[in-house]
Parts: sequence; structure tokens; C-alpha cells
Amino acid sequence: MKSANAVEMRQHILDTARPIMLSKGFSAVGLNEILSAAGIPKGSFYHYFESKEAFGGALLESYFSAYLERMDELFVRPGGTAAERLMSYWEDWRDDQESDDIACKCLVVKLGAEVCDLSEPMRAVLQEGTERIVARIAGCIEAGVADGSLKDFDDPHRTAATLYELWLGATLLDKIGYNRQPLDAAMAATRIILNLPGPL
Repeated sequence: MKSANAVEMRQHILDTARPIMLSKGFSAVGLNEILSAAGIPKGSFYHYFESKEAFGGALLESYFSAYLERMDELFVRPGGTAAERLMSYWEDWRDDQESDDIACKCLVVKLGAEVCDLSEPMRAVLQEGTERIVARIAGCIEAGVADGSLKDFDDPHRTAATLYELWLGATLLDKIGYNRQPLDAAMAATRIILNLPGPL
């Protein structure tokens, strides 16, 4: 069993590495760069992670854990309708991608295609994490149907998956073109899909 200090140091390494990975990707970053940024002596990496692949899996798990916690806070907060909370989620997504803060960017978009070809364990973490995100969105859609702020959907989960896929694609195109138009188009399409034609 790891000591509390070791667990804290492990998380510190992950927190330090996230913006580096968001900036450079997985393959381009060496372990020494991560340890140097974290203020950890070189050569001590394997005290905390069995391999770079294990580190990558832990990095993604940490990202999804924090991301899902933020989703839960947004979707269950008191006041407003479920439709308003869901649209706030997409607005926050757009704002995060337009922010100059690299830490706000989407790690799924940054690492998804790269690591899925490199590591089956990391691909599995990505799959599980994105499925949990879609499930949260589906739950909010169901809550919107229940409170009357959204129309009834034959398959809320499929609708949630479609929306998530739409926003992932728009975020990638935003990165390619340095243009927020894909995110604005995703917002307009989201309102149409949810039968919410105007801003809430």
C-alpha cells in the first residue's frame, strides 16, 4: 500500500504533466521533461508508475475523474431546468476551447487518435471515460424530458452520443483551422437536435 505522501506525489506528477501533454502530445514528451517540471529527481519515475504507458493510463483516468466531477456539479446544481444546465455544459465547453489556458483544453481530442494506435490499455481508458461522459449527458437529457424542458427522445443515449461526437469533431476542426466557427456551428446544431432553436 502506497503512503499518503507517495499518492500525493503521484497526483502531483499527473497534474503537472497534463498541460504538457495537452501542448505537445504523448509521444513527444519524455519522462525527464515531466519529472523536471514536477520538481522530481530524475530516475524516480518508476517509484510512481510502472511504465510510461501506465503513466498515460493514469493521466487519462485522472482527467476523466476530474471532468466527470465537474459534470456532476453542473448537472445536479439547484435552480434552473435540466435543459438550461445541459446548454451551460456546451457553453462551458466552447469557452474552454477558446480560452488561452491550455489546461482547459480537451485531452480526449489531443491524445485520442495518437494513443489509441499506441496502447490498448490507454485506448480502453479513453473508451470507458467517453462512455461515462455520454451517460452523464444522457442522464441530463432524461432529466430534461422529466421536467418538461426537453422534448421526449426515443433514445436519449443515442442523442447524447451524437451530441458528444458533434462537439469532439467541432473541437478538432477548431484546432485545425484556428477558427471558432465549428464550435458555433456545433452550438447551433445542438439547439436544433434538442429542439431548442433559440438561446435559453
